[in-house]
Amino acid sequence: MKKGDKVRFLSETGGGIVAGFQGKNIVLVQDSDGFEIPMSINEVVVVDEELDRKQGRTSKVANEQKTNTTQQDTPGKQSIKALLSGGYENEETDNETEHETDPADSEITFRKPVEERVGGNSLNVYLAFVPENARQLSHTKMAVELVNDSNYYLRYAFATAEGESWILRNEGEIEPNTKVTLETIAAEDYNSFEQSAFQAIAFKRQKSYVRKPAIDVKLHIEPLKLFKQHLFAETPFYNEPAMLYTIVEGDEPAEAPVSEIDADKLKTEMLSKAAIQKMKQDARSAKGAVSATGKHVHGGRQANEPLVVDLHAHEILETTQGMDSLDILQYQLEVFRRTLKEHANERGLKIVFIHGKGEGVLRKAIINELNRHFKGYTYQDASFQEYGYGATLVKVKG
Repeated sequence: MKKGDKVRFLSETGGGIVAGFQGKNIVLVQDSDGFEIPMSINEVVVVDEELDRKQGRTSKVANEQKTNTTQQDTPGKQSIKALLSGGYENEETDNETEHETDPADSEITFRKPVEERVGGNSLNVYLAFVPENARQLSHTKMAVELVNDSNYYLRYAFATAEGESWILRNEGEIEPNTKVTLETIAAEDYNSFEQSAFQAIAFKRQKSYVRKPAIDVKLHIEPLKLFKQHLFAETPFYNEPAMLYTIVEGDEPAEAPVSEIDADKLKTEMLSKAAIQKMKQDARSAKGAVSATGKHVHGGRQANEPLVVDLHAHEILETTQGMDSLDILQYQLEVFRRTLKEHANERGLKIVFIHGKGEGVLRKAIINELNRHFKGYTYQDASFQEYGYGATLVKVKG
């Protein structure tokens, strides 16, 4: 007996294909539904398909001979059924013989019982982002997966926001202590997951269980984080780098992170470190501060003073490890877009984006974004005396 052999059970109906072995006495039989059934090696027998075919032909010939003999011995007793059907009774018998099904091909309704683990009666559910290549986050495919780390079945629905409405992305049922892929996305799809929602009910089958409250959690997925290689790491559920968002942990649903606190945190991340330090100093004194470029910048943004955002990679990224120049450029543009969207209602606000001189790639990309997606916003080179070379002043549409 070897892998791939077709086998039949001896003590019960069914069979399948040999998928592997456990020790010397257990064979794993994969049924038509893809389940692996452990059976004693003495309880299965290899199906000889050629022998089955020969036996089938022998049985057919024997049936024909028996029928002919019976008809010859009792010619007056030909069945009424045969007469009414035009004398085709033998052919019907042959067809029935030819279409007899192999028990090994019959549908198997056996389902392996769900294995519960110790400590798994508390709900632990996570949303995972798993890149195919964690070193090329702006170019690789990303699997969005649901992790059910509990002994409960979950009937779930996953949706993302589009304006004031929601779009269902995936729904279904996930078994206990398993993972399921919701969809596979590319870098251009990251923004669509910013506002996500997960709803589910938990239950067990064929046994009693403790009822759990229905799950209804909103998640804030920061698209920028999906470009940061250092935020992906090995987890208890994946050997490859992945990013986990908690939905429920220890029966406690995750607090909705869409809040004023998170909005402030997002603004803080987008502002340059130099600008943050400048504001802190202004809170302590009325003196100015020095930007990351070494040029003097007015502190404590007053009514007519611009907001300063430094787009240099070392200011907005903790590390650029694993990122190429295109990855960094896309991240810088994402910070640029977010900053303008955050302040879209502050008409007339002036924002200085420090991008550096270099080869002018980032400045050209910024101008292109303004002309395509922020029509009505005016822009010009920022003051050289205040910010040095390589800064653009943008005025929010009035």
